[in-house]
Amino acid sequence: MRSLNASVAVVVVTLSVATGFVQDISTKRSVNIFPTSKSILRVTAPLEEVDTRSFLLSKDEIHPLFSFGKAPKEKLVNAHGVWCLIVSLITGPIWLLAMAIVGKKGDNDVNKAEYDNTGKIWSKAWLTATNSYPTVSGNLDRLKAGNDEGPCLFVANHASWLDIPVLCTVLDPVFKFIAKGELAKVPCIGTQLTGVSNSNLGEVGSLELRRSLPQQFVGVPIMAFPEGQRSQDGHLMDFKGGLFLMAAKTNVPIVPITISHTHAVMPSNALFPFQSGAGKLHVHVHDPIDAQGKTEEELAESVRAAFISALPLEQQPLEKLPSPAEFLHVAKGEKVAHGQKGETAKPMPSEKVIHEKAG
Repeated sequence: MRSLNASVAVVVVTLSVATGFVQDISTKRSVNIFPTSKSILRVTAPLEEVDTRSFLLSKDEIHPLFSFGKAPKEKLVNAHGVWCLIVSLITGPIWLLAMAIVGKKGDNDVNKAEYDNTGKIWSKAWLTATNSYPTVSGNLDRLKAGNDEGPCLFVANHASWLDIPVLCTVLDPVFKFIAKGELAKVPCIGTQLTGVSNSNLGEVGSLELRRSLPQQFVGVPIMAFPEGQRSQDGHLMDFKGGLFLMAAKTNVPIVPITISHTHAVMPSNALFPFQSGAGKLHVHVHDPIDAQGKTEEELAESVRAAFISALPLEQQPLEKLPSPAEFLHVAKGEKVAHGQKGETAKPMPSEKVIHEKAG
């Protein structure tokens, strides 16, 4: 009986993967989990512990009022986006004025804490006004200011522009961002990152970051996105090198933070959020990872495993879709050369594989 059930399970999983669709348990609707036919979703966490909800909107559900540019760089704005624009136009100038006033304190503002705090206040106000305040779970003590834990490296998955105000909302301690240079062009946020706070320490994987990070860790905590850029489809991407090497050399603890559903509220084709984040946006703070005596690869693997353990189903990392021959081997119980826990699946020796980056 067990072998029969196992065979049936293999057939069901094979058919589900071959069609590229799974059924969302909470909404009873089918969701395409592959951006291309050459990608496969591998879930390593127990399915009963995975968030299967989907808040992604179709273009018809978005009801766009305005569009700018052409595909694939087209940006849309709907009614909710207009409201977010109004909130930004009201709160943005106030934030800029606050940064200008506080910035004049110079050395009297230790670690530029007051200057950076203006961004946290704005983030909380903006998310509240747009009905998108996130819920939080996990090791909440790490989020509190004055916890006397010393410097650390906060790391989070990155799937939306919303990730920045969400993180600024939940993180009370003074911290500095490792941010991409393109963020300097974003109104207000760019001023915060490149102003007197000196928050922009360089891009993940850059030479300047490798040189400066050890010195930066002697002070306040650092916040970085290991993927080095936003995921266009929400799925967790590969990490860029350098970040965890520096953490290993400085022996500072790493605190992984998993952010859920920001890609659905404000996807890559949104100029402003398409919908409210209430009941959708969630942040989970994992226990610190001790970097003492660990290699860059070991730290990256630990962080990736932490992210995956709390990511929703539609944000789990993608792998290459195995060939039909590989599925037949699986159905027969034969060993297949697949990667494990988020690694890229290895091709069978006789198969010619076209490597295609998801998204």
